[in-house]
Amino acid sequence: MPALRLLLVLALAWLGSPALAQTLDKVTVAGWSQPISEITNLLAEPDHGLFKARGIALDYVPGNGGGSAIQALLSGQADVAFTDPASFYLALDKGADLVAIYNIYPQNVFNVVAPKARGIRSIADLKGKRVGVYSLASGTRQHLLLLLAAAGLKESDVTVEVTGLLNFAPLIQGQVDATAATDTGLLVGRAKGLGDVDVIAVRDHLNLPSDIFVVTRKDYEAKKPLLKRFLAAYRDSAAWMIAKPDEAAHLAVTRAINGRDEAINREVIALRNLSSVSPTTEREGLGHFDLPVLQQGADQFRKLGLITRSLDMGQVVKSDLIPGKEGAR
Repeated sequence: MPALRLLLVLALAWLGSPALAQTLDKVTVAGWSQPISEITNLLAEPDHGLFKARGIALDYVPGNGGGSAIQALLSGQADVAFTDPASFYLALDKGADLVAIYNIYPQNVFNVVAPKARGIRSIADLKGKRVGVYSLASGTRQHLLLLLAAAGLKESDVTVEVTGLLNFAPLIQGQVDATAATDTGLLVGRAKGLGDVDVIAVRDHLNLPSDIFVVTRKDYEAKKPLLKRFLAAYRDSAAWMIAKPDEAAHLAVTRAINGRDEAINREVIALRNLSSVSPTTEREGLGHFDLPVLQQGADQFRKLGLITRSLDMGQVVKSDLIPGKEGAR
């Protein structure tokens, strides 16, 4: 009997050994940003373990814009790019063989903001004005061009000023008449004394998604089971942040580099939660695309001369890896 007990103890110890622990598949996401509060659902993985639950060891590589995320993907530093449609179009135009697999933020979050005293209440009012952008390669400039085109204006009809990421300071100081920004940027600007403003939202003219997940076509074809698990885990994390924004805001205090103020975290997370859903996601589940909108965006980019090739979104946007709505937790 003692011998039997000894064998049982040894067997249990062997079964619980690290060698038999769950083997996780590493997936590296190249982001467009530093680890900021609006992506708390990714940053909180050590706390909620939703990727681990799907057998994935998540890694995040910070970036400086959607183009840098795609560059990290193409150079082999990452498996998935957290990028924007504009950067996707530009990469495709240059010959990159890429596939979009998940619609992170179906709602467009870009805008143009002007103090009420400037009298800029419509796109047409921007003619002849100085407009700030983060950089000439940023989404703020690209979405400004989309707005101008909606009113029959060209970039030459305004004076574009590069003001950097803190572009509300030049606006407050009167160095520019208006500035192109995002919803979260506007939130922070208002907290810093921006005052009463008029806001022209890009989504009111072309609701192009703000961010999407992109992979190489090679990986799309070769790693479908892994990418399906990754997207299911991301969907779980997005659903968690939507369901528990207060918990996310609290975790962002220690997980995000800009998350010291829990109240502001809560507002930023609320905005990102709103941008994660759309009538399409309500019907089909988080992550699903509105293909006609992406095609309209590609066609508009070509019309503006930002890209030279005609792009068929039906060939580069795939929904077969996105988890079904009935599988949501």
